[in-house]
Amino acid sequence: MSWGGIFDADKKETRIKELEVLMSAPDFWRDQVSANKIIQELKFLKSTTQLYRTQNEILNDLDELVVIVEPNDEHSISQIERDLASFEKQLAQMEFNQMLSDPDDRSGVILSINAGAGGTESCDWASMLLRMYTRWSERKGYKVKTVDFLAGEQAGVKNITLMIDGEYAYGYLKAEEGVHRLVRISPFDSNKRRHTSFASVDVVAEVADDIKIDVQEKDLRIDVFRAGGHGGQGVNTTDSAVRVTHIPTGLVVQCQNERSQLKNKATAMKVLYARLHQAERDKQRAQVKAAYSAKSDIAWGSQIRSYVLHPYSMVKDHRTGFETSNVQAVMDGELDALIQAWLKWNIGR
Repeated sequence: MSWGGIFDADKKETRIKELEVLMSAPDFWRDQVSANKIIQELKFLKSTTQLYRTQNEILNDLDELVVIVEPNDEHSISQIERDLASFEKQLAQMEFNQMLSDPDDRSGVILSINAGAGGTESCDWASMLLRMYTRWSERKGYKVKTVDFLAGEQAGVKNITLMIDGEYAYGYLKAEEGVHRLVRISPFDSNKRRHTSFASVDVVAEVADDIKIDVQEKDLRIDVFRAGGHGGQGVNTTDSAVRVTHIPTGLVVQCQNERSQLKNKATAMKVLYARLHQAERDKQRAQVKAAYSAKSDIAWGSQIRSYVLHPYSMVKDHRTGFETSNVQAVMDGELDALIQAWLKWNIGR
């Protein structure tokens, strides 16, 4: 039995050989940006083909056992059935991972939530999304770190930036980029009227340590200021927060979650590298939007997904058409069905 075609195994092996030839060239490191991209692609291809080889060996072993096992050998037949069920489960996961074929998909992610039109309502909605993504990350066993946080004036979150570390974190969460809309009876309205709130989610792949982004010191403006919000007394009474502006692109990042100014600067630079890397990838792909520019308005008509709590319960993704009435489960972090539907839809575009 052969199933290599499902994963283009021969094509991947050919590409690996091509990349290895490129790496053997004496001038390979002349262009460090290009060299690091090749290394990243090679690592990704080798990891996927190694898993394929392992599973292929298991399948070949099962083929041989099926031929030699006696019809009345119930113990052996039972073991084969268990091994086959395990193989099918792994195969399903591998087929799903095929939808995450971009080298960046296995990376961690930098996720930002920004309250939009709707004032306090939207700030509260942003805090609900924060909880949803935090719960989803916990279910996956991912680590979540707050980079920057600005509380709403009366309640909730005006904007927050998270670093989420885990395999395929970016591959999954790139499905979440866009405007999210909430419809509910407002807890802040004494007349119990229905309100519509908006918040945007921005998603950028975390740049691997072996990928170097050329950033000149003269192109940076670094400001320090007193942190606010979370962090404790030490953070709030010293100029530990850091804001970094990349002058050529206008990108601005800041970090205030650490007590140390040096640590905040290091984290801010990591976020800046990731955003510059994403912007370059968008430019290369000739996409209409570049990272963190030309975003849709965070308001009516631009939403990718609606969460309706009144007069009925429904979550609907407007790109894929996928919907569910179990809003509470989604808000508790059960996002996989929505994400998988988007990945399948995105492949077919």
